[in-house]
Amino acid sequence: MKTLLVIIRWIVGLLFIFSGLVKANDPLGLSYKMQEFFEVWGLTGLNDYTLALSLIMNIFEVLAGVAVIIGWRMKLFSWLLLLLIVFFTFLTGYAALSGKIKTCGCFGDCIPLTPVASFIKDVVLLILILILFINRKNTVSALSAPRAMFVLIGCIIAVAFFQQYVMTYLPVKDCLPFRVGANIVENMKVLPGHADIYELTFRYKKDGKEMEFSAEQLPADLDSTYEFIDRYQKLVKAGEQPKIVDFALQNEDGADTTVAVLNQGYDYVMVFVNDFTGKQDWLNKDFDSLNNMLASKRLPLFVVTSRKEDAQAALAGKKNVTILTCDGTVIKTAARVNPTYFVMNMANIKGKYSYAEVDEVIAKVKTAAPKSPDLDF
Repeated sequence: MKTLLVIIRWIVGLLFIFSGLVKANDPLGLSYKMQEFFEVWGLTGLNDYTLALSLIMNIFEVLAGVAVIIGWRMKLFSWLLLLLIVFFTFLTGYAALSGKIKTCGCFGDCIPLTPVASFIKDVVLLILILILFINRKNTVSALSAPRAMFVLIGCIIAVAFFQQYVMTYLPVKDCLPFRVGANIVENMKVLPGHADIYELTFRYKKDGKEMEFSAEQLPADLDSTYEFIDRYQKLVKAGEQPKIVDFALQNEDGADTTVAVLNQGYDYVMVFVNDFTGKQDWLNKDFDSLNNMLASKRLPLFVVTSRKEDAQAALAGKKNVTILTCDGTVIKTAARVNPTYFVMNMANIKGKYSYAEVDEVIAKVKTAAPKSPDLDF
């Protein structure tokens, strides 16, 4: 039994460490997933606290995983893990039964699990944690108290530092459809064979009853006794959604410029800005240096935001800058740091940088070929 408990502790501990680290790679993504749950439950007032909850939860998952592996204070951590897994099981069970949440975010965007798969995982984890909980008094720590505290405090500091790093310089592992090397247009398409499947359906009325038939199931005795009512396309099987949805760019006049922008055969830069509250951190001489360099090569700089009026006020008087509006959710998906620079050629993402890495954007633009005069946008 002792060996079995050790194996279970390692399984549970490693799963929590892995889950915490994957989500710590993109804490904003977890906060957006929390907001999705809160919106379904009508608790949007909690949206302002989701990032703090995300940061704390990721640290705790790693901390709890390490504590379980070394067997430190199992009376406390078995209780905490049991409460946490019961909560997770409720969330994934709700998502699986309600159908209102498509993915639960258990392992972030890097390993998207369906609600059903997430629920099964949590049920298995619940069983394993219950075994640890029942035997919590029989576990002896593998490390002395001072060493265990040193290891756990080190974990807290490391995960906190890692989360601060990715919130400043973008996730270390980008699992989003807007990652470097991706093509935005291709990711807006549904893969062949994965689209919605419809069938032509006919509605008739006979003897006061309405009946529906597919084109292959029309009755052999179809005659004037059947009163034709309607014909429509009926969804038979829902297909997969494209990786990128609702991506559309409008100029300041409201005209759609998506195709025009993404079809440019030369390099250009798009700056995705979620909001302008921290503009003093990036709208400075570095931004102007980048803009001037692009202008010298006749290459455009697009500021993409959902807050047109704020952008117009912040960018007033800046030449070579074109303001484009886009859906706010799309911007949050594309840019985990506010703002995020995309170095583009046509719809291809050649580079993706945080505002804190603007020097790298400038260096990349230096090597870009100037735009030919006959390719005016």
